[in-house]
Amino acid sequence: MAKIISLVNQKGGVGKTTTSINLAAALGKEGKKTLLIDLDPQGNSSNGLGLNNNDFEYDAYDVITNACNVKDAIVKTKFKNLSILPATINLAGIDVEFVKKMLEDNSFKQNEQLKNAIKEIEPLYDYIIIDCQPSLGISTMNALVASNSVIIPVQCEYYALEGITQLLNSIILVQNNMNPNLRIEGVLLTMLDGRTNIGLEIIEEVRKCFKTLVFNTIIPRLVRLVEAPSHGKPISDYDPTSRATLAYENLAKEVISRNGN
Repeated sequence: MAKIISLVNQKGGVGKTTTSINLAAALGKEGKKTLLIDLDPQGNSSNGLGLNNNDFEYDAYDVITNACNVKDAIVKTKFKNLSILPATINLAGIDVEFVKKMLEDNSFKQNEQLKNAIKEIEPLYDYIIIDCQPSLGISTMNALVASNSVIIPVQCEYYALEGITQLLNSIILVQNNMNPNLRIEGVLLTMLDGRTNIGLEIIEEVRKCFKTLVFNTIIPRLVRLVEAPSHGKPISDYDPTSRATLAYENLAKEVISRNGN
């Protein structure tokens, strides 16, 4: 069965989507059959792998609302061992739609729709990476309920830990009520500018708070990493010699090592 990992942080601009794309691609290059699920209505993970709305008929919204079978919505990318379940702006209305369904049907479990939808494909992949939107709404709760673990990206900047307490409380809520097996895979330090003292201070602070949960790999702030999505490529294909490519290769190896496979 696939190991399902969500990338979650309700704070925007922390490198969540960048990590989702590049970790998934790096896992694929390590020989792991990988599915990236885009659960952000902005569809940045989908665009970052070179897809546009004309490249697919169904998206994550259709899967979660049972409008189609999950297999019909998955798109195989041109990158090694990597497929994607894309997203569109349709996902933006999921919170309102599911609340309405709950009012109409008391048995409707709004936070379990993704889990139920992807059950049949779990044996087909080694890893399923879920890119969540920067909020703790219904789609993110669906991701947490469906996942085995969570990676929390934290940028090496001032206010880095802002909102983390709320996120941890949400994870505990899911563990206690909906998914007792959910665990924190790790905390990932991102967007490090090695020229500044604040970055090094944040690294020390985060490691003091989360100890062994913090990944050894730190993702640097690089222009090439920002450029890659506009070319529809992960950094490993856009610039194979980049320091960011090496960083995501190391992160993939850490994830594989932590999961014993």
